[in-house]
Amino acid sequence: MASWVTEKQPDTLFDPAVGPGTFFSAARAVGYTGHLDGFELHKTAFADGGQLGLTRNDFSRIEIADFISSNVKRTFPAIISNPPYIRHHRLGEQRKSELRTIAKRVLGFPLDGRVGLHVYFLLKCIEHLSPSGRLAFLLPADVCEGISSPALWNRLCERYRLEAILTFDESAAPFPQVDTNAMVFLMSHSAPSRHFKWLRVKERDVDSILHSLQDAKNGQDTGKAVICYDRDLSEALATGLSRPSRPSALHGIPLSHFARVVRGIATGANEFFFLTCEQVKSLEIDRRFFIRALGRTRDCREDVLRPSTLEQLDLAGRPTWLLNLDNTPKERLPATLRSHLESGEQQQLHRRSLIQSRRPWYKMEQRLPPPILFAYLGRRDCRFILNEAGVVPLTGFLCVYPWDTDREAVKRLWRALNHPDTLQNLAFAGKSYGGGAVKVEPRQLDNLEIPASVLREVGLKSPEVATELVLLEQAARKKSDKPGGKGVKP
Repeated sequence: MASWVTEKQPDTLFDPAVGPGTFFSAARAVGYTGHLDGFELHKTAFADGGQLGLTRNDFSRIEIADFISSNVKRTFPAIISNPPYIRHHRLGEQRKSELRTIAKRVLGFPLDGRVGLHVYFLLKCIEHLSPSGRLAFLLPADVCEGISSPALWNRLCERYRLEAILTFDESAAPFPQVDTNAMVFLMSHSAPSRHFKWLRVKERDVDSILHSLQDAKNGQDTGKAVICYDRDLSEALATGLSRPSRPSALHGIPLSHFARVVRGIATGANEFFFLTCEQVKSLEIDRRFFIRALGRTRDCREDVLRPSTLEQLDLAGRPTWLLNLDNTPKERLPATLRSHLESGEQQQLHRRSLIQSRRPWYKMEQRLPPPILFAYLGRRDCRFILNEAGVVPLTGFLCVYPWDTDREAVKRLWRALNHPDTLQNLAFAGKSYGGGAVKVEPRQLDNLEIPASVLREVGLKSPEVATELVLLEQAARKKSDKPGGKGVKP
């Protein structure tokens, strides 16, 4: 990053979040002799700068202030950053209002409220990039995979040139053992281009990366370290900048034409509602008040969930019994059950944000046992599970309800979903994390495409009623996806 951004020896290198000066040290190491400017919240962060080969003079132009809130009046010919990764949950309303103003000023429109602070560092930095200047940013892949990502990158690429993107194999990841899929974005304040370089870094080899950025041709493997692709910008924006180009053979029909997808049950207090066999016995609560459930993906490692799996989980002391109460008044319930509910009230469970929205607080969300379960976050190969045990899942899973409920039709859909070509398409539907993990939310799973070749192989056809059912599902979507929502039940 430092080599590329200082290649033309700009007079100033700017970092909006200096920290100990890691990027400045890298710039000096590759021969950069210009000024170092930037912002840092805490002067104590410079304490380790000496160990990085930096001097007190190297920090003399750094402002001890909040970059986002500061009135920056100049532009910079070179900007480099690994901005603070702060998610929206930790941002107050005043800060979010400030960020909306930045987005409107730079993009012309606000971003979704769930966008993290790191995106606004990018926006404010690019706003202060000099004409022909270069910018190198280290960002998580979620900036390309969130709800605001298409609008964000389409607008930025209309106004600035995307020069290159670096993605990484797990063995070459910038932050090993961290569940963040980091990427490097190289941009310039130049006329936009219809093409850019997309690199897959397989080994940490600076020379190979720089060679790829400067000279490598499309698809050229520069040794064992890097593969460089010359990508069409419009294709990459449509696919997602964090994702490789998708082969035409993987295109197909979205899952929404074959099934509806709903999240698993959110109890609000698993330790109270989701119990082991021994806990049910010790509480002396009649089992008719429970349904069988599955909580963790690791509790089912196969692609078929059978009754024998529940027996094994019971023997291992894992919870499989979900307290499934309706709105029956507490005084009409058996004494042992009333006692359990009163213990929950003593623990103030009924005041928790999710639980207090239910009436009464102990009333459980309802799901029919889905024919197919989906493990929505993880690295496992068996993501779609045939539910022969008839359980309901908690939030570690998504529920897949096929439109065609015929047993053989369900099995054909399950086989199609677990086909390697379909599983490969998960990367184009969900969010990527470190170590190859992919997270796929309900609406993203709707868009998972089952390749045409897979449909032919398993003999699966889209049901005739699919279009009408998909429209009905879209109408009920907002309510059915919210905890405690009252959407259409399967």
